[in-house]
Amino acid sequence: MKVVDGQRGTARPSTTFPPPLRRGPVLVTATFAALGGALIPAASLAALWRVWQLYAMLFGLFAAVELLSVVVVLGWPTRKTAHKAALVAAAALVLWVVSRPLGLLTRFDPWQPADTVVGFTDYVAAALQVIAVLGFLVVARRRAHPRPSALRRVSAWIVLFPVLLVVLATGAAGTVAAGAGLGEPTASTLLDGNTVEYCRADGVPLAMDVTRPRAGGPPTPVALLLHGGGLVLGNRKADGPGALLAGARTGPLRDELTARGFTVASIDYRLAPAAPWPAALTDARCAVRFLKANAAALNIDPARVTAVGTGAGGTLASLLGVAPGPGPGQYAGQDSKVRAVAAVAAPAEFELAGQDPLTRAWVLVALGRSPATLREASPLAYPAAGAPPFLITGGGRKSAEFADHLRTAGVPVTTTSDVAGFLAGAAG
Repeated sequence: MKVVDGQRGTARPSTTFPPPLRRGPVLVTATFAALGGALIPAASLAALWRVWQLYAMLFGLFAAVELLSVVVVLGWPTRKTAHKAALVAAAALVLWVVSRPLGLLTRFDPWQPADTVVGFTDYVAAALQVIAVLGFLVVARRRAHPRPSALRRVSAWIVLFPVLLVVLATGAAGTVAAGAGLGEPTASTLLDGNTVEYCRADGVPLAMDVTRPRAGGPPTPVALLLHGGGLVLGNRKADGPGALLAGARTGPLRDELTARGFTVASIDYRLAPAAPWPAALTDARCAVRFLKANAAALNIDPARVTAVGTGAGGTLASLLGVAPGPGPGQYAGQDSKVRAVAAVAAPAEFELAGQDPLTRAWVLVALGRSPATLREASPLAYPAAGAPPFLITGGGRKSAEFADHLRTAGVPVTTTSDVAGFLAGAAG
């Protein structure tokens, strides 16, 4: 009690705010992890919006809330704001679990637009959210205390700086990969442009770039161009991040084929591990059926559809030659047989035995460890009788054995590096 002007009264407690925590390496690392985890889905919102606006609004809301929490916790780092930031990051992680591992968002996989260049982009976002949750919880357990010694501060930064660099690089790479399709034209089903939707796999539209040699004239042969990247990386583009990750540049080959009178159809196919095998092969087969079903509109000859691919794209092209099964999907009235196959630097077998650790890890990510799946993805495991002419060049695991396997079955095999010349001769 205190006396005011001769009267007793109750003292009012002063309003105080919790003292801020220092912006140490743990808080900074957790903040940038949360930032990357929010920016990755935000970068794919434009593509997601074109598929279904409801999912785009849901993911946009989560990203906006997390970006706001990052600003708040970095601007006023207290135990309370750190707890809230951890809660927001955990909610975003739950959204990933619900939509990807559990698959409870049933209309289609909303992460697929983010995985069109790197098949594990959504896993990167989830890993960053885990780091953010753990980091914010560690920060929230601390109490405000006097400024630590310079030695302690420097030691903490030295220990955690490599982790911060990894978080920054991972978040930036994931954001670039998720936004690789930003600004590209919407795939049309009307065949009135160079980019068309050739199939819709599990609700997700798949794009094809059609490059024609000339206007008018008789129907042309067509080359289905399948990019490399180990079934995990790359896209159909001739330049940009997807082309860089796909390995061999396909732009010069596309130009050479069109100069020889081919229509070139370059496709995106679903990447692993976001879309497990045989999604990529299913998409390639669907692309062949699309070309045959729309031959008149595209002014192509459905009897002269060829397939060419580099790396894992060459493996898919080889499978179209030796295993042209119908598979599920659209255009059921058409088959997926091709007139000729050109496989450049394409693995012909995916057995794990004898692989170096890096290649073994890559195969596990792309195909898993099931022996049945590894055989299904290996062209060498299929009978070769009745296969079309093949060009096999540039090496690739067991490619020489695959060439001998084809020759034994009476299949013409060429080993020249002139891909366009081979396809022109085989297509007649």
